[in-house]
Amino acid sequence: MLRTHQYVVAPAAQDDLFVIWHYYAEEVGDPDLADRMVGEIVSGFHAVATTPGIGHFRSDLSEEPLRFWTVRKYLIVYRAEAKPLEIVRIIHSARDVQAILGT
Repeated sequence: MLRTHQYVVAPAAQDDLFVIWHYYAEEVGDPDLADRMVGEIVSGFHAVATTPGIGHFRSDLSEEPLRFWTVRKYLIVYRAEAKPLEIVRIIHSARDVQAILGT
């Protein structure tokens, strides 16, 4: 698990970041765009870690008390109550978020 002093990134979220980068770098063919997308998402990690209340609870998507913050079309799914805050997943909003989260 990737850890900073403000938050941790769960292995599934680390995998999500790699998949996102790979999609833009390889499928789209633009490594610079891939870097920018991942950079924006990581900036989102810093935003939720700094102000955990900015996300929304979505009881329709998860029974767990997870918060959701949007960066472009990606949902940063995180546990604000965890110390340090935990980034659980990064999921494109067009995907079946409920199924991915297993609820």
